[in-house]
Amino acid sequence: MQTRAAVLWELGKEWSVESIELDPPRHGEVLVRLAGSGLCHSDEHLVTGDLPFELPIIGGHEGAGVVEEVGPGVDWLQPGDHVVFGFIPACGRCPSCASGHENLCDLGQYLAGGRQISDHTARHHAAGTDLGLMCLLGTFSERTVVNEASCIKVGPDVPLDKACLLGCGVVTGWGSAVYAAEVKPGEDVAVVGIGGIGINAIQGAKIAGARQIFAVDPVEWKREQAVAFGATHTAASLEEAAGVVGEATQGRMANKVIMTMGVGRGEAIAAALAITSKLGRVVVTNIHPATEIQVTMSALDLTLMEKQVVGSLFGSANPRVDIPRLLDLYERGELKLDELVTRTYSLDEVNQGYEDMRQGRNLRGVIVF
Repeated sequence: MQTRAAVLWELGKEWSVESIELDPPRHGEVLVRLAGSGLCHSDEHLVTGDLPFELPIIGGHEGAGVVEEVGPGVDWLQPGDHVVFGFIPACGRCPSCASGHENLCDLGQYLAGGRQISDHTARHHAAGTDLGLMCLLGTFSERTVVNEASCIKVGPDVPLDKACLLGCGVVTGWGSAVYAAEVKPGEDVAVVGIGGIGINAIQGAKIAGARQIFAVDPVEWKREQAVAFGATHTAASLEEAAGVVGEATQGRMANKVIMTMGVGRGEAIAAALAITSKLGRVVVTNIHPATEIQVTMSALDLTLMEKQVVGSLFGSANPRVDIPRLLDLYERGELKLDELVTRTYSLDEVNQGYEDMRQGRNLRGVIVF
């Protein structure tokens, strides 16, 4: 069938919205009509090359929609079901999944290639060329074919244009605070970078019972939004944060520091450790350029102060458990989703959406189909 999608053909170029040819689902696959797709910074990493995925590629990895067709072997989904995509597929059988770490499923090894998990071929084509899929999903498309391992079934009343954000940003930010940082009631938490992930790290820290939450971002509007989502203090930079955090904690500094900048910098880790308390933890959630191999920090901090630096992928969460859990919190009014969506766009406006993101105008833009 014919559908429309936003394709990245070359590094540094804009997304090209065009008609593509979409094959029907094969064994273990599902055809989904998209309802909404978040405009996550990770797709910008494709444009810049910070994530060296194979091109050409259909962008988008925060998506939700309605199943239209299922391939052979899919017996738990049927046409009409509503699904949210997890940006890392979860097989449920590999050692990582079996030990409760779906975010590290072995199927993640296929993300960079962008082809179907089942046979490593493409279902999406344009101009006689096979197209890859961002995180095996390609949610910048009116319809897409994905593996069932990427699908999480949700209730029919869930607003899909909001639920799509659970495919990456909400779970990643919330889990970075709740799981990776292990924020406990009464702790002080700093979140560095207030975009779609950082704002949800603030939500996670608040739900976990943090005493004070410090939001660090150079954009004044984002700092204001951070306060609306639960931050108690703000700073425009890590350097400014050192004074703010120090004064508010009587010099003890933050128990947990969560790094959610648009693009991570190796030299920022030292500044993050500087605002971290004894026995504190720095969580690195933001993507660093693939070519960056140097990090500036004091290793003596790790020994003499017992500070920790840990990484977190997908918020160290289990999407099949945590996406329904967070939707329940949303329905009970304890998690903000509606307020996350700063602007909505049509598929044809995808490049404007990313320009708005670069200019700091959005917490999260959403393509509504």
